[in-house]
Amino acid sequence: MKISARNQLKGTVVAIEEGAVNGIVKIDIGAGNVISSTISMVSIKELGLEVGKTAYAIVKATSVMVGVDD
Repeated sequence: MKISARNQLKGTVVAIEEGAVNGIVKIDIGAGNVISSTISMVSIKELGLEVGKTAYAIVKATSVMVGVDD
C-alpha cells in the first residue's frame, strides 16, 4: 500500500459496529490505544475488514481513513 498521508498507525481491528449505511471500525494500535473511524459499509466490505485482521488508521487533517495491505 502506498499513500501520501504520513500518519499511518498499524493495528488490529477489535470491533466493527455495522449500521445501515456507515459502520464504526475500532483499531487497537497498542499501548491501550484504540482509534475509531466511521466509514461506509461498502468500504468495510471492500476492504474485507474483520475483527482480528490487521488494518491501518490513516490520519489526514481531521479525517481518519482505514487501509489494508493488498
